[in-house]
Amino acid sequence: MAAAYSIPAAPLELTEEIKKSRFITLIAHTPTVEAAKGWVNEIKRQHPTARHHCWGFVAGAPQDSQVYGFSDDGEPSGTAGKPILAQLMGSGFGEICAVVVRYYGGIQLGTGGLVKAYGGGVGAALKQLTTLLKVPRTPSLIHCDYGDMGTVESLISSHNGALLAADYGLQVTLQVAWESSVWAQVDRELTDRTHGRVSLSPLDG
Repeated sequence: MAAAYSIPAAPLELTEEIKKSRFITLIAHTPTVEAAKGWVNEIKRQHPTARHHCWGFVAGAPQDSQVYGFSDDGEPSGTAGKPILAQLMGSGFGEICAVVVRYYGGIQLGTGGLVKAYGGGVGAALKQLTTLLKVPRTPSLIHCDYGDMGTVESLISSHNGALLAADYGLQVTLQVAWESSVWAQVDRELTDRTHGRVSLSPLDG
């Protein structure tokens, strides 16, 4: 099951001047691809006269390549977006987006200089970033009789479960999200304490 990972706790901005070009590195928490792209557009609106707005993001869990993205935004291919993304991937952080805004100063940096400027700026910013630990939760479905509700509620409380929804009909149906690391233990305790009457079922979708 998914492991815990760090995410940005607050936005960060870092400015450097390299050969008369000003590089502004901005980092923010972006939990989805849509959020990351929206934030990139917001930075572009804030810096309309900049020559380049290069970016990279890991808009989800650190190892999920489905949520990676990057752009050189007019810089030579491979000199900006990829170095930015490489820094983010190497950090182990998730739900993170970095935009590097460049105000051109008239002196060309060359391929190596650009890679160092973009990647190095993000690397320096990441060292200053404050983070929070995100513990992924796995949603489950619980069907039980009213007589077992006390046991179920006790386990939800003792294992820090998050109640998402409840339906009280002939039986009780609960949607509960658990920290991924405790799923197996909760399922075992639930089965044992109700003598097999109740167990966890994955919540599809």
